[in-house]
Parts: sequence; C-alpha cells; structure tokens
Amino acid sequence: MARPPSPWRPLPRSCRARGAGSSTAIAVRGVALFCAVMYERSSVAELAESLRSELDRYSVGGKLPSSRALVERYRVSPVTVSRALAQLAAEGLVVTRPGAGVFRARPRTAEPAPGDTSWQEVALSAEGAGEVVPRSVDASGVLACLAAPPSGVIGLNSGYLHPSIQPERAMAAALARAGRRPGAWERPPMEGLPELRDWFAREIGGADGAVGAADVLITAGGQSALTTALRALAPPGAPILVESPTYPGLLAIARAAGCRPVPVPVDAEGVRPELLAAAFEATGARVFVCQPLFQNPTGAVLAPGRRAEVLRIARAAGAFVVEDDYARALGHDDAAPLPPTLAAEDHDGVVVHVRSLTKATSPSLRVGALAARGPVLDRLRAIQVVDSFFVPRPLQEAALELVGAPAWPRHLRSVSAELRHRRDLLAGAVRRELPGLTLPHLPSGGYQLWARMAEGDDDAAFAAAALRAGVAVAAGRPYFCAEPPGPYVRLSFAGVSGAAELGEAVRRLRSLRAPS
Repeated sequence: MARPPSPWRPLPRSCRARGAGSSTAIAVRGVALFCAVMYERSSVAELAESLRSELDRYSVGGKLPSSRALVERYRVSPVTVSRALAQLAAEGLVVTRPGAGVFRARPRTAEPAPGDTSWQEVALSAEGAGEVVPRSVDASGVLACLAAPPSGVIGLNSGYLHPSIQPERAMAAALARAGRRPGAWERPPMEGLPELRDWFAREIGGADGAVGAADVLITAGGQSALTTALRALAPPGAPILVESPTYPGLLAIARAAGCRPVPVPVDAEGVRPELLAAAFEATGARVFVCQPLFQNPTGAVLAPGRRAEVLRIARAAGAFVVEDDYARALGHDDAAPLPPTLAAEDHDGVVVHVRSLTKATSPSLRVGALAARGPVLDRLRAIQVVDSFFVPRPLQEAALELVGAPAWPRHLRSVSAELRHRRDLLAGAVRRELPGLTLPHLPSGGYQLWARMAEGDDDAAFAAAALRAGVAVAAGRPYFCAEPPGPYVRLSFAGVSGAAELGEAVRRLRSLRAPS
C-alpha cells in the first residue's frame, strides 16, 4: 500500500502567496484531510483482510508479528495497525495482551442447539382474573420511527436530526468538560442537578418565572417523561384523551399502561375545544395529552383563542393537561414569535409539562424534564425514583455545559434555518412531482410534512412500495387511535444528509405507480 499524501504538508505556493486568502488555504487543507481520512478507513479494512487471511499460519495461542513489524511490512501507519488488530479482536480472531503482544485466539465453538421455548407462548398469554395492564405491547409505530433504514434507503421517517446538523463538536466539548467537573461521577440529587432544573424552569416558565426549579424533575428524555406522567395521572383501564392524529409513541405508552386512548380531532389551529369538552363529558377522562406547538404529525400550533379555552375545559373537568413541548427548539427561522408554554399560563396545577433536549441535539442525549405543581409532583417523583433512581450525573453535567456554552444559541439558529430550508425544498418537490399527495398545512416548525393521499389510496401499501423503491416513509395509520378520516403519510426531512437526498427521495417516489 502506498502512503497517502499528508494533509499537513506545506500548502502550494499559490495558496501561501499574499492575497490568496485564508479561505483557500482552509479549503485545500480540508480536501486533503478528507482524502486522508477516507484512505485511512480503506487501509484499515485492507490490512484487516490481509491479516485475517494469514491467521492459519499461526497455531492457537501463537504470537503475531509486533505492531512495528506490521507497520514496516505493510507500509501503513501505527494507527491503521492498531485499528485493524482491534477489528480482528472484536471478531474473536485474536487476543490482545498489553505488554505481551497479539495472539491467535482459540476458535469459537459451535453455538449450542436452541432449546424448546414453545412453553413461553402459554406463560406469556395466560392472564390472571381481572388483569388490566397488558403484558404484550404493540411497539410497531415506535419501531418504525426508530429503525435505521437499510443501506441505500433514504430515510424520510426519522424523528432525529442528521449527524451533519447535530452539534457534535459542542456536545463532545461539553462531555469532556463535564467529566472534569468536581463530583461529576458522584450520585446526583434524585430530582436532578439544581442548576439544570433551574435552566429548564426558566425555559418552561419564561421571563415571568411562572415555573420554579422546585417544580422541575430531570428525566431520561421525553419518552421517559411521558411514561412517568401517564402512570402518575391515569390508573389502568382509564380513558386518556389524545389529539388525533398524534405521536405513535404516546399511543404505545397509553396502551402499555392499560389505558384507553380516546381521539380528539386536530385541525390547522390545533385541538378543537368543542370536541375536547364533549370528549371529557362522554368519557369522564382525567387526562388530556397534547402538543400545542408544532404538533406531531400535523405541525399545527394551538391558536391563541384556543389556549385559555383548553385550560378552562380541563379545569372544569377536574383533569390534567400533559403538555408535550417536544419541538420548541425546532421552530423555523420564518416562524412567528413562539407563544409561551401552557404551563406558564397555568396557575392551578392543571398542566404537567414535558420538555426534552434530545430532538434539538442527538438521540443519545436523553435528558429531559417534567414540570408540575402541587401533590402530583410528589407522585411523579416517586414513580421516577422507583423506575430509574435518577438520570446519570455525567449526562446531566454534559447537558448543563452544552446549554450554557456560546455554541448553543448558534446551533439553534443554524438548525432553525436548515429545517426551514429543507421544509421548503421538500414541500416544493412534493407539490411539483407527486400530484397524488397534497399538503393541507405547511408547518413553521418541527421536522415533518403531513401529506394527504387521495380517497381510496392505501397508505400502508404506498409505504411498502416506497421502501422497495429505496425511500422509507411513515404510513399514517399508526398515528390514529381509532379509524382515520383518510389516508396519510408522514415525510420527515430531519434525518437526511441534505438537499441532494431530499431531491433523490422525491425522484424515487415519483417512479412509483399511483398508489392503490
């Protein structure tokens, strides 16, 4: 293997000449570094394959040549040798002994024949008398959103930002700083770090201080917070009012808790108050879960005239409103000023607020918050402690470092502009190229388009055909807890690498025959 050109060698004279400008130099170095990284990856794979093919020359326990010898023999870098040997070790082909060297591993024995697990069908399906909470959970809607698309498939079904628009450098720096904080690895307070609770309180309650740090619990992301809230507020078998359509993960949580989700229709201005009041009266429900800002999947924002009405209706019914504020950091840069949270306008403890950092950062930064007032806060705390004790302190420290860094507001501005750009690109392409889909509402925040199909079309069949064509989309049926009013598909623009992938996805969808 020939050595790649070093990305750190002196720049050409034309780039060093006066007047060439630093941007040219940076560009040249960037291209060289990219080529070197790609070459390094290829070199690791090639060296690992070469060593793998030669392992038969060594007896079990036999020592392989030293790293220095491999560097000289294959003319690669020490890093390449180290990574190739690590790959073989991960495959169980070699064993590394610090200070001694690398040795051929003992071949793995054949896997034992599987036992007879058919008895489990009876054990898992046998229900006791009066059992309300189901032990079998339908997570298909959640799994469809979380599943990574196969190689070559463009994912228009992701609920997370693509790595290219995640604040990876800022998160890495925050994690490094967090690990050096005094006491970073000690047990945190069960409610969460006071400084992080205070930050969430300001974010949720606004400048008026409507929410205090004492009202906040730190959670392991939004999904965990929703699960805790529903367990605290509704007993098994109880009805829970939900927006229709709504996030499939919420429906899965409700059903896993043995509760019965009841739909309340949403239009372009959010939930319809008159139908909400009727649903409370008809069911006797004591919980309503909603997303007033950039509702998933429709992107609707609860209209100003409806906000106070929703709180009044819930208070009259003696019910809680669970406000899932998942997308407050995902407003587009052409959006109107965001309204305050419902929690900031509630003074009677009606609202239980859910917030998370995950959507605006990374799926692995699972840090969120619950905010509530009154006796319900004690119940929320008790359930969370029993379920998970507390959120790991290093993760809380890293979150605190991230949101306090100058890079945080810059990241939010960048995401805001990028999501608006992607929304416009995808919406324009759908309207031009996919006449079978219509967009009833163009959202000003969030990461998805909710597309209506023609009457009689089959959303599941369309999603299956799209996957065969190399595009993963989300069928609309899992977003409804009862019969849907029509066929829909959800198209997410957050998880793709950029404009080129969005354009290619629409071209592939255009090649489909009209869904039927």
